[in-house]
Amino acid sequence: MLPVRAVEAGVDATTTTQSEADEDRGREIRKREERLGKLQREYDKQLARCQDGDERACTEAQGIKSEMEVLLPGIPAEPQRD
Repeated sequence: MLPVRAVEAGVDATTTTQSEADEDRGREIRKREERLGKLQREYDKQLARCQDGDERACTEAQGIKSEMEVLLPGIPAEPQRD
Protein backbone atom coordinates (compact mmCIF):
# COMPACT_ATOMS: atom_id res chain seq x y z
CA MET A 1 0.00 0.00 0.00
CA LEU A 2 1.26 3.50 -0.87
CA PRO A 3 1.77 6.12 1.82
CA VAL A 4 -0.92 8.81 1.96
CA ARG A 5 1.47 11.52 0.72
CA ALA A 6 2.32 9.50 -2.39
CA VAL A 7 -1.37 9.07 -3.16
CA GLU A 8 -2.01 12.79 -2.62
CA ALA A 9 0.88 13.68 -4.92
CA GLY A 10 -0.54 11.40 -7.60
CA VAL A 11 -3.96 13.01 -7.30
CA ASP A 12 -2.44 16.51 -7.41
CA ALA A 13 -0.50 15.61 -10.55
CA THR A 14 -3.61 14.42 -12.35
CA THR A 15 -6.06 17.16 -11.35
CA THR A 16 -6.26 20.61 -12.86
CA THR A 17 -6.94 23.53 -10.58
CA GLN A 18 -9.38 26.24 -11.57
CA SER A 19 -6.45 28.63 -11.94
CA GLU A 20 -4.67 26.25 -14.32
CA ALA A 21 -7.86 25.74 -16.29
CA ASP A 22 -8.31 29.52 -16.56
CA GLU A 23 -4.72 29.94 -17.75
CA ASP A 24 -5.19 27.22 -20.36
CA ARG A 25 -8.41 28.85 -21.57
CA GLY A 26 -6.69 32.24 -21.75
CA ARG A 27 -3.84 30.77 -23.82
CA GLU A 28 -6.32 29.12 -26.18
CA ILE A 29 -8.28 32.35 -26.61
CA ARG A 30 -5.08 34.29 -27.35
CA LYS A 31 -4.11 31.71 -29.99
CA ARG A 32 -7.52 32.11 -31.64
CA GLU A 33 -7.24 35.90 -31.49
CA GLU A 34 -3.80 35.79 -33.10
CA ARG A 35 -5.07 33.46 -35.84
CA LEU A 36 -8.09 35.70 -36.41
CA GLY A 37 -5.81 38.74 -36.75
CA LYS A 38 -3.66 36.97 -39.35
CA LEU A 39 -6.74 35.85 -41.23
CA GLN A 40 -8.18 39.37 -41.17
CA ARG A 41 -5.01 40.83 -42.69
CA GLU A 42 -4.95 38.16 -45.40
CA TYR A 43 -8.66 38.62 -46.04
CA ASP A 44 -8.19 42.38 -46.49
CA LYS A 45 -5.35 41.77 -48.94
CA GLN A 46 -7.32 39.22 -50.96
CA LEU A 47 -10.45 41.40 -50.91
CA ALA A 48 -8.47 44.33 -52.36
CA ARG A 49 -7.17 42.06 -55.15
CA CYS A 50 -10.69 40.76 -55.71
CA GLN A 51 -12.00 44.30 -56.09
CA ASP A 52 -9.25 44.85 -58.68
CA GLY A 53 -10.70 41.97 -60.71
CA ASP A 54 -8.67 38.97 -59.54
CA GLU A 55 -11.17 36.08 -59.55
CA ARG A 56 -8.83 33.74 -57.69
CA ALA A 57 -8.44 36.32 -54.90
CA CYS A 58 -12.25 36.45 -54.59
CA THR A 59 -12.36 32.70 -54.04
CA GLU A 60 -9.49 32.91 -51.56
CA ALA A 61 -11.22 35.74 -49.67
CA GLN A 62 -14.39 33.64 -49.37
CA GLY A 63 -12.43 30.73 -47.90
CA ILE A 64 -10.67 32.99 -45.42
CA LYS A 65 -13.98 34.56 -44.39
CA SER A 66 -15.41 31.09 -43.75
CA GLU A 67 -12.49 30.19 -41.49
CA MET A 68 -12.90 33.48 -39.62
CA GLU A 69 -16.58 32.74 -39.03
CA VAL A 70 -15.66 29.37 -37.51
CA LEU A 71 -13.18 31.01 -35.10
CA LEU A 72 -15.36 33.92 -33.98
CA PRO A 73 -17.69 32.01 -31.62
CA GLY A 74 -14.65 30.81 -29.65
CA ILE A 75 -13.50 34.35 -28.87
CA PRO A 76 -15.37 36.13 -26.08
CA ALA A 77 -16.67 39.61 -26.80
CA GLU A 78 -14.98 42.55 -25.13
CA PRO A 79 -17.14 44.21 -22.49
CA GLN A 80 -18.56 47.57 -23.57
CA ARG A 81 -17.01 50.52 -21.85
CA ASP A 82 -19.00 53.69 -21.25
